[in-house]
Amino acid sequence: MKILVLNCGSSSVKYKLIDTTTDATLAEGGVEKIGLEDGFLKYKLADGSKAITELGHIDHKQAIEAILANLTDPKTGCIKSFDEIDAVGHRVVHGAEKFSKSVLITDEVIQQVKDCYDLAPLHNPANITGIEAISALMPSVPQVGVFDTAFHQTMPAKSFMYALPYKYYTEDGVRRYGFHGTSHRYVSARAAEFLGIDLENCKMVTCHVGNGGSITAVLNGKSVDTSMGLTPTEGLMMGTRVGDVDPGALTYLMAKHQLTAEQLQTIINKESGVAGISGLSSDMREIEAAVKDGHERATLALDMYEQRIIKYIGAYAAEMGGLDVIVFTGGVGENQTGVRENVCKPLKFMGVEIDTEINDRTRGTETLLSTPESKVKVVVIPTDEELMIARDTEAIVNGKA
Repeated sequence: MKILVLNCGSSSVKYKLIDTTTDATLAEGGVEKIGLEDGFLKYKLADGSKAITELGHIDHKQAIEAILANLTDPKTGCIKSFDEIDAVGHRVVHGAEKFSKSVLITDEVIQQVKDCYDLAPLHNPANITGIEAISALMPSVPQVGVFDTAFHQTMPAKSFMYALPYKYYTEDGVRRYGFHGTSHRYVSARAAEFLGIDLENCKMVTCHVGNGGSITAVLNGKSVDTSMGLTPTEGLMMGTRVGDVDPGALTYLMAKHQLTAEQLQTIINKESGVAGISGLSSDMREIEAAVKDGHERATLALDMYEQRIIKYIGAYAAEMGGLDVIVFTGGVGENQTGVRENVCKPLKFMGVEIDTEINDRTRGTETLLSTPESKVKVVVIPTDEELMIARDTEAIVNGKA
């Protein structure tokens, strides 16, 4: 089947066209700056080079129209008509407790996703806009929703509950939901396959670390704890997100500086993390370069970033009563060799030992980093959320899920 995978953000639409018979990516790209005067479509050509088409001021529906037009263009496209697209799979950020697996999109599902708007006000409305655009442009094509939160619905209550008055859970849905679930599900399964081990008899920690980041404890193939919470701001220190912080510090700052809730949201989501500490950038490549030049705040930012990853791996190993596998994925996890080495060094007491030469030359490829003597396998597994979405979509449309 040819599956179009869409990831609709507040101002962008990313896409991949995947042939599930071979898992080949036939086309990929995305529209950026939706709603602004200088919107554009960026996409890969058949030879691997990139091209850009200026679109001007467009909305989400027009963005998807531009993507479909490009896919069927005689010069840049890879299909002759929309009829070759068998189904469309959508990344949907928040499914709350309503969805524990991917589902066929129906009117009822759409309403349930809308019911989650207050939990993901920037993402779920954009996800629905993408679904509705496809319904208008390709009304006969089946659509499937794949939820970031679904994989984490196996967490026990002791992991997902906050120690707030219980009514805020029952009345307002305040609990840990976790995100990046599609990525954690993909890399945990792929790591087990790559290592030739039984996923259902394994203690694994998956580290999806990049500009956004989360870590998940995967016990026997199921998520039992994860670092992100009600929103993606909890957990690790990220590019611009604060991660774990004393809530008392936030109320202190609100009172002292008379901050509104919206202003505080901006601080914890867009002005904190690596960028906030370093004062330079949220890009780890720039931070590492600054560290080499002796930049003190960049050094502090990198130290903090790595320390929080170490803390979560250690905590989840204790929670599961041991550890068999550590998986690195995401932009930093797949490519920043120094971060991987610095995270693994303090874990030597647990039997973690990596081959530094192999680590130094590994970027973006499936690789076993641990030595034969290591008691814990350490691997790099590039994530492929789009392939996971495509596989779910095919299975649901064919009635096999």
